[in-house]
Amino acid sequence: ELAMKSLGSEGLFLFSSLDTNNDLYLSPEEFKPIAEKLTGVAPISEFEEEEVPDPSGETLSVVAKFQPLVMETMTKSKDGFLGISHVALSGLRNWTAPAVPMSVLLARQFKAFLPPKNKVDLGDPWWIIPSELNIFTGYLSNNRFYPPPPKGKEVIIHKLLSMFHPRPFVKTRFAPQGAVACIQAISTFYYTIAFRIHAEFQLNEPPDFPFWFSPGQFTGHIVLSKDSSHVREFRLFVPNSRSLNVDMEWLYGASESSNMEVDIGYLPQMELESTGPSIPSVIHDENGNVIDSRDPSGEPIQFVFEEITWQQQIPWEEAAQKLEVVMYPFKKISYLPFTQAFERAKAEKKLVHSILLWGALDDHDRGNTSKGLPPPLPGSGRTLRETVLESSPILALLNQSFISSWSLVKELEELQSNRENEFHSKLADLHLEKYNFPVEMIICLPNGTVVHHINANYFLDITSMKPEDVESNIFSFSTNFEDPSTATYLQFLKEGLQRAKPYLQS
Repeated sequence: ELAMKSLGSEGLFLFSSLDTNNDLYLSPEEFKPIAEKLTGVAPISEFEEEEVPDPSGETLSVVAKFQPLVMETMTKSKDGFLGISHVALSGLRNWTAPAVPMSVLLARQFKAFLPPKNKVDLGDPWWIIPSELNIFTGYLSNNRFYPPPPKGKEVIIHKLLSMFHPRPFVKTRFAPQGAVACIQAISTFYYTIAFRIHAEFQLNEPPDFPFWFSPGQFTGHIVLSKDSSHVREFRLFVPNSRSLNVDMEWLYGASESSNMEVDIGYLPQMELESTGPSIPSVIHDENGNVIDSRDPSGEPIQFVFEEITWQQQIPWEEAAQKLEVVMYPFKKISYLPFTQAFERAKAEKKLVHSILLWGALDDHDRGNTSKGLPPPLPGSGRTLRETVLESSPILALLNQSFISSWSLVKELEELQSNRENEFHSKLADLHLEKYNFPVEMIICLPNGTVVHHINANYFLDITSMKPEDVESNIFSFSTNFEDPSTATYLQFLKEGLQRAKPYLQS
């Protein structure tokens, strides 16, 4: 109360965003973001101070490519951003180019991407940055402006993402959090490492309220020597193959429980790429003497690199899928694209288990948009994927009797209006008929006929109640599972199979 009286609500909001341990006292470490902002001087982090750069080590030039979010793809653009203050979106609108178009990094800094000694098999994933979120920790605060100082292997990830924007958070507020990698190819002296990173950016600064910008994922690969002295290739990017690939959340008040607006949109390009292999920063002749990096005519010396012969390798798609399963255990079964799921179901004489969402089921889904409440909200794809869809009984039944798929409402609306393929249009139409915001789980025949469906909000409502309080007996609770969510979803799937029997037998 005293703090509120002294600072006012907005002042207390800023103070709270800096007071990370909530002791109503700002330590020098907590005050550092403001000091850096006011002085314009950012001290070198402890981790970087411990690293003594090798003066003869190689350097890698990395360029950033960035095309800003297409504002018209935001759902709020349909009503002309009515009711949304210009200030709230200012950080987004003003972000039109990378913060650092080109950077020169030490090759040794990429050592963070090398595998631990027990992970040297192809496709065997490991954590570069382990997730610190679980069912007990909950989610990290929305009420923050400045990232915590990166430590250990976070430093190189933070440095790379800072090329896009000065305020990257290498640890996201929600799961999946962290960075994973696996070996894609092995030679005598080199690895190709595939990686996947979940990170987000804070686009606003005080006195504005926080605006979180969360790309679905960063993925890419690095080709580097086993001693990390040389980097042959590096590429990091946000996939842009789906119609929506970024989630955005922004606050409208001075507390964690303030009104929150949520939206999704399309980012055409967000990419980092090396301009070529890393090269020595200092060149020696055969006698060990330092020589000029330019030849007598003034042209830069051209380096010739040996061709790498790969002894073992797996396809990129296989490596990416292994990383995806680490981030999303529910993907231990395949989720096929919408139309492919029906083709496969017909061929294998199975039902289609389909999840239709406003936002994505993977890649930072925010399947909720209720203004005035902070996430997570009932009905979100995030809640589904972190509970029932990961459970062993559900995975087993889905694998045995169903072909699974998830789709965005926007994608099915586009498919519905495409009259070039009447069957695909009809499939989309049958799905959209049953859809209710924000998430609908649907069981249907290979011809698209819906035999059972349930809205995620209703599902989560009834599974949060005591069995004796559930009026309807549509979904009965099994005593075989302690978790009512798993029991109820299992019942939903089994009832779908039961209802489909007459169709399948005929």
